[in-house]
Amino acid sequence: MVKITYIEFDGTEHVVDVAAGLTVMEGARDNGINGIEADCGGACACSTCHVYVDKAWLDKIPAKDAMEEDMLDFAYEPDPETSRLTCQIKVEAQLDGLVVRMPERQI
Repeated sequence: MVKITYIEFDGTEHVVDVAAGLTVMEGARDNGINGIEADCGGACACSTCHVYVDKAWLDKIPAKDAMEEDMLDFAYEPDPETSRLTCQIKVEAQLDGLVVRMPERQI
């Protein structure tokens, strides 16, 4: 299991264990974490699983592909550097300790 810290917009932290092979979005969904809606179910067809990845982790996660970049254009207040869609981040052992912050809202 990989520990991931999800931080809601109000500062509430959730440290949960997520099985390798799932996505960061599935980890939030399976643990009932508020702030990640995942309306499309992980198909990279919306931006409702948008988060800001802690800067310390940016070089440890795979780069965004073109489809994710396009979907982030629809996210609430995207940050060009730290915004990611959690459905596109696969949980792997090297992500143990990953920290993501939710935006004020999802659109």
